[in-house]
Formats: sequence, C-alpha cells, structure tokens
Amino acid sequence: MDRRFDGKVVIVTGAGSGIGEATARRFAAEGARVVLTDTVADKIDAVAASLPPGQATAVRTDSSDFDQVSAMVQATIDRYGRLDVLVNNAGTITQGTVQDTSITDWHRVIETDLSGVFYGTKAALGHLLESKGCIVNVSSVSGLAGDWHMSAYNAAKGGVSNFTRAVALDHGKDGVRVNAVAPGFIWTDLTSDDGEAHELSDEFSRRIALGRGGLPDEVAAAITFLASEDARFITGVVLPVDGGTMASNGQPAQA
Repeated sequence: MDRRFDGKVVIVTGAGSGIGEATARRFAAEGARVVLTDTVADKIDAVAASLPPGQATAVRTDSSDFDQVSAMVQATIDRYGRLDVLVNNAGTITQGTVQDTSITDWHRVIETDLSGVFYGTKAALGHLLESKGCIVNVSSVSGLAGDWHMSAYNAAKGGVSNFTRAVALDHGKDGVRVNAVAPGFIWTDLTSDDGEAHELSDEFSRRIALGRGGLPDEVAAAITFLASEDARFITGVVLPVDGGTMASNGQPAQA
C-alpha cells in the first residue's frame, strides 16, 4: 500500500467501530500517526492497541461537547506538534416523523452529527491553516436527499453537506481543502448480525446500481483519497460512496 501520509498527523472522530475504525486503520497503513476519538474509551483503546506502537493515540471525546473537542485537538498538538487532516465522522441517528421525535432526540442528533462537525472544524482550523491541511466530513446520502421517518438525521446531514461547501469556499485560498463523503447503505458490526437489516438489505440491493451494500473500508478508501495529494485540486465536493444509489431518480426498475 502507498504511504501517502508519512509524517502526517490525522484525527478521526468516531473511530471505535465501522467507518471511523476502517478510516483510522487505512491512514495508519499509509504511514499517518492517528488520533482516534469516541465516547466509548474501550473501543478506541482496542483499535489503537492493535496498530503499530507509537502510531496511534486514543482520546475519549464527546464530539457534541466543544470543550472536549478543543482539549482533544490541543492534546494532538501537544503530542505530535502538528495536525494535517481532520476526519469528522462521529454520528448518531434517530428515526421518526417530527411528531415522533422528542426534543431530546432532536438535540442529540443535531449536536452530534452537525454541531460536532462545526466544533471539530473550529477547534482544528487554525492548525490546519498552518499545515495547509484538509478536512473530510462524513455526511450521508441522507444529506443529499430525504428519507421517510428520518427528519432529524436528514436535517443534520444536509447541514453537514452544505457546511462542507461553505467552509471550502471560505478557506480554499488559505490552502485548506474541505470535502465530504456521503455513504449509502454500509455494512457494519451492528448490521451484519441483524436479521432485520438483512431483510432491509434486500430492498436496498434492488435500488443500488452495484446490487449490494458497501463496506466500511470502501468508504475509508474514498476518505483517504480526498485527504491525499491525489485530490489536491478537489475541494467543496460531497462525494457519494453509495454503489450508485444517487444515480437513480427514484423510479422503479423496468423489466
């Protein structure tokens, strides 16, 4: 594997499992020193311990708390002296119509999925300006179009998509690139053993051009591409990583 990130320092939020874990592993495999964050310390401790000694640091952080995010970024600078890439991946979800969604759940989703991206960006941006680094946010196909019964999540991820574009405009001439990925249906540890998810997967597969759900490392590959010099003339992009889901206009397949 290419070592595109030798000498680089990368923060990956929500790195205890799924897309975040796969992304941290991919950056480490390509030579980066990686700071992993999550609200569950045991998860990121285990991932960090499985990487080469000295290459990863776990910092328990709630991405919905700006003070904790700021402290984590400062800890990164104190340990490594620089920051080159921020991956804002931490997220949560709730389902239901507006009438079904409690005020508590609304704030939980918005604070984690949207404010968390703002908090990470605000805390890290000064250091990224120094290194001419970049940000990759994890949005969703749900941030590009709407879903039934997911209004809070749609609002948060829609905000992430347009926040990405706005920050790219503001800081492109400063040498900082800002992009996002928009995953579709992705298999994770939580869904792999879930019978209901397998039934849902059959329905998704009929709507996905490639005929299957994605894997976390396939999203990680897109994230590391956007963070690399290979993407040096790309900014303000929200890249679907969805097997072709967004290629459809929603009409059913014809026989």
